[in-house]
Parts: sequence; structure tokens; C-alpha cells
Amino acid sequence: MGSSRTRSPQVPGPIEPLRAHLLDWWERDGRHHIPWKLHPDGSRPGPGEPLAAYGVWVAEVMLQQTQLAVVLPYWHRWMAAFPDLDALAAASEHEVLMLWQGLGYYARARRLHAGARQLHATSQPSPQGTGDPWPRTLEGWMALPGIGRSTAGSILSSAFDRPFAILDGNVQRVLARLVAHPAPPKRELAGFWRLSETLLDPQRPRAFNQALMDLGAGVCTPRQPSCGACPWQAHCAAYAAGDPGRFPVKDTPPPVPFQVIGVGVVSDAAGRVLIDQRLPEGLLGGLWEFPGGKQEPGEAIEATIQRELREELAIEVTVGEELITLEHAYSHKRLRFVVHLCRWLAGEPQPLASQQVRWVTPDELASYPFPAANARIIAALEARVAAGSSLAAG
Repeated sequence: MGSSRTRSPQVPGPIEPLRAHLLDWWERDGRHHIPWKLHPDGSRPGPGEPLAAYGVWVAEVMLQQTQLAVVLPYWHRWMAAFPDLDALAAASEHEVLMLWQGLGYYARARRLHAGARQLHATSQPSPQGTGDPWPRTLEGWMALPGIGRSTAGSILSSAFDRPFAILDGNVQRVLARLVAHPAPPKRELAGFWRLSETLLDPQRPRAFNQALMDLGAGVCTPRQPSCGACPWQAHCAAYAAGDPGRFPVKDTPPPVPFQVIGVGVVSDAAGRVLIDQRLPEGLLGGLWEFPGGKQEPGEAIEATIQRELREELAIEVTVGEELITLEHAYSHKRLRFVVHLCRWLAGEPQPLASQQVRWVTPDELASYPFPAANARIIAALEARVAAGSSLAAG
């Protein structure tokens, strides 16, 4: 088979036609109504004309792992609540997580909040009181929590029309097809970065990067790409090979682990329920949830719930009827939540594995940020309360 090393991706032919064809296509068919890519009056920026970096930064963080159509309503709500850097830096983590609720990957919200405080603390106001806290270099942006090279490049090109390349998942796919690269892009990231930098139009970097993202989002899609509408069809090695969907080549993914989680909706004599706040680190850090944990092999789910509540909260409960069972998939694991109503028997709840615990009435749950899976638990609980059923364990 020869050497295991693959050749670094190379630009297929002259660069200028690639740039021109992509930008001509984008002017006709690109997405020109993305709010953070426009001035407040809705007009498009001219070459070299800056845009408000704050809105671009917020959007770019939201777009990590999430599609534009999902992000748009969250971005509008965010900008209404936290219209500028000062407002975000002054906000509490609770307020930030409440606004992020449902968008997933909550570490992004905490990093955005921490970055705002970092920028706010280091910005130097001018004598006119109008300091500019926004970095103009990759290193400046990458010094903020959660900002990698591609996000930094996208912010710099979008906000300031600076010639910095991008290489998110969509762009990796487009470039891997353009050159029909025989190995997964992640194995040759340095080469793909060089390819993205070489292709970038230094005169119109903002437009070029947006055009590249629009091409990946709307034409060069993961499945069934619309090659007939692609401005790069004549240059594309994957199209010439007759099977663009075969690229990018993927590594065989490891099996996704499956776990069963026992969850207790614990109520007291007053009808309040017990919730706890997760520790600040991790995917769902800082969010609230109903307590529980992983089922051990051979363990009945009722025993799982009793054990977990004893270990994590130092309380004893009676486990009653099942409230709901639901499944939820993350990128790295699949979970089945088996939720039972429980009656608190003894022990003052203690946050042994969380930040804090709290007794709340069912109608107060809406005031707390919960992970997406918990929303269905809350809905089932609210339906039971609305039907006049007791929360007491059966």
C-alpha cells in the first residue's frame, strides 16, 4: 500500500477563477440577511468597513455545534437582554444560563460570560470614554475562553474584514471534496489550514469566508450535495470522481456508550420538589436538575434512585410510581432517564456532589435553567399537578 502518509491538500489549478466563481455565486445566492453581518439599519458593510464585534462574537460562539436557523431566535433574545459587553459582564451566571436554555453545550455560555468579564476588565477607556476592547489578532481572540483558531478567524473577517481563514466542519467538507482528499481532514489539519489560507480572497475576506460557509450550508451539504448549483463544480475533484458524497473520508467512529439514569422527583409534605445545581465544570455545568445517577449492573432502578439520593444528597426516600421514561442523545453518549416520584423520608438535603440544593414549588421550576432532557420531566410533572394528582410516592 506504500507510505501511510497522505499528500497535503493542494489548490486545484489557478486560484483567481475559484475566488471569482464563488463570490459571483454568493452575490446571487448567498445568505445576505444574517443580522450580525449587517449594520443596525440592515445595510451591508462595504469592503474594510467594520461591524459591531460584540454581536459577531456572540453569534460565532452560538454557532459552534449549532445551525444558523436554531441560533437566530436565541441571538435576538440575547442581544435584547445583553445588548453590549458591559451588560453581559454585569449579568449573573443564572441570567446567562436562563437565556441559553435549550441551545445546548452550555459550557459555551459560561465561556462567553467569562470572556465578557475578561474583556471588560482589560479594556482601557479613552479620554472620551469610548474604549475599544476588541482584539485585532488571532492570538487576542484565542486568549478568550472557548475561542479556537477558526472562530477567531471568522470573528476577525466578519467584524473587521481582516484576511483570516476559517476551517469549521462545513469548510473542511467543502475543501475535502474540492481536492478529493483521501483521508479524514482532521488527520491533515495543517494542510487544510494552508489550503483555506491560500484560497482566501485577501481583498474581500469577509465576503469570501461567508460565501464558503454558505456553500457548505446550502449546496455542498453532508448528504446529497447539490452539485448542479455549485460554483466550484468544474474545479471539484470529488465531482469529477463521480461520488462527492464519499468525501470527506471519515474515521470509523467508536461505539457510543449507552447508560440508564435513575432520576428522583422528590417531594415533601408541602408539595415542594427537590432540585440541585450541577458543579460549574462540564457540558451542563451550572444548570439545575432533578437528582439521580447511573444504574449499576443488575440493580433495580428503584434501588439506583435510593442509592444515588443517599450518596449525593444524604437523604432517604420512598420510591414510588414512574413519572416518565425518556431518551436523550449527546454527541458522546446516549442516555435513558427513568424518572420516579419519590417521597422524602429523612435527612437534610446536602450538596455532596453539586453546588447547592433547593426545595421549590412546581410552578417555580420555570425560573431555573435546566438541561433539555429535564424539560420533558418538568412537563410531565406539570401535567400531573394540573390533573390534580398527588406528587406523593405511590
